[in-house]
Amino acid sequence: MARLTKKQKEAVAKIEKGRVYSVGEASALVKEITNTKFDASVDLAIRLGVDPRKANQMVRGVVTLPHGTGKDVKVLALVTPDKEAEAKEAGADYVGLDEYLDKIKGGWTNVDVIVTMPSVMGKLGPLGRVLGPRGLMPNPKTGTVTMDIAKAVSDVKAGKIDFKVDKTGIVHASIGKASFSADKIAGNANELLQTIMKLKPTAAKGVYVKSIFMSSTMSPSIAVDNKIG
Repeated sequence: MARLTKKQKEAVAKIEKGRVYSVGEASALVKEITNTKFDASVDLAIRLGVDPRKANQMVRGVVTLPHGTGKDVKVLALVTPDKEAEAKEAGADYVGLDEYLDKIKGGWTNVDVIVTMPSVMGKLGPLGRVLGPRGLMPNPKTGTVTMDIAKAVSDVKAGKIDFKVDKTGIVHASIGKASFSADKIAGNANELLQTIMKLKPTAAKGVYVKSIFMSSTMSPSIAVDNKIG
């Protein structure tokens, strides 16, 4: 096991052993235990009582964080020429179609989110091997395949994130930056948790939210009360 640095030991010491914190308390504490020289991300890890191998227990969704993600999200809009002006006006960083499809074929994936139109999805199929592993393949379920390109781009820029439970039953999501106020971190965390509660599969039995941990980049984790009101 790697030895902790002095700052890491100080951060661990601020977390009361065995204590479970409210979302508000954890949001304030995570700022105290963050010692990075850059603006660290604040993340939530939510362990769910589901079996993600079963299709009827998959938990996947989107949520617009009320205070944004704090990230400068780079958006590529793969659209036909009649939709280009709409995408640019909404703030897309890259707009076009065949030119960008060729770039992606060549391995270019310097974006965070791709939005597109249903009629373009056929052209994206062959690029699945490039986009899939990077989580960049647009999906109607996350609102990134739509005719309302302006709304899709605006939502992503405003803090819309998509999430899904991984194969171990955990949802990992970044909910902001350590530079945010504790109230903003708590607001974003509550929005995500409430959304996950609404997505509880009817096939899930027993305790749905088993545990919640909040941390920032390279910080220790803080146990958060899993009783979501």
